[in-house]
Amino acid sequence: MPNTLDRATLEAALIGYQHQVEEIQGKIADIRRMIGGSGPAPAAATSAAQPKAKKAAPQRKQKHKMSAEGRARIAAAQRARWAKVKKGQ
Repeated sequence: MPNTLDRATLEAALIGYQHQVEEIQGKIADIRRMIGGSGPAPAAATSAAQPKAKKAAPQRKQKHKMSAEGRARIAAAQRARWAKVKKGQ
């Protein structure tokens, strides 16, 4: 069965997602009120009222280093798996 979406389905999905966005925005506003803030501030007022803070440089994760011995074991195991598959054919 092909996975095609007609216009009506897409419009229904859009309406559903917009409803979810409104619910989430309401919950965000509730949480802000609970922590003492007001509802969401307009973007222009937020950027003008607060100076931009410098972002901290993201920490890079160290890459996992594999020893040559480890790579050799993995390669040997893969060759064994392929040999088993080819033997069964």
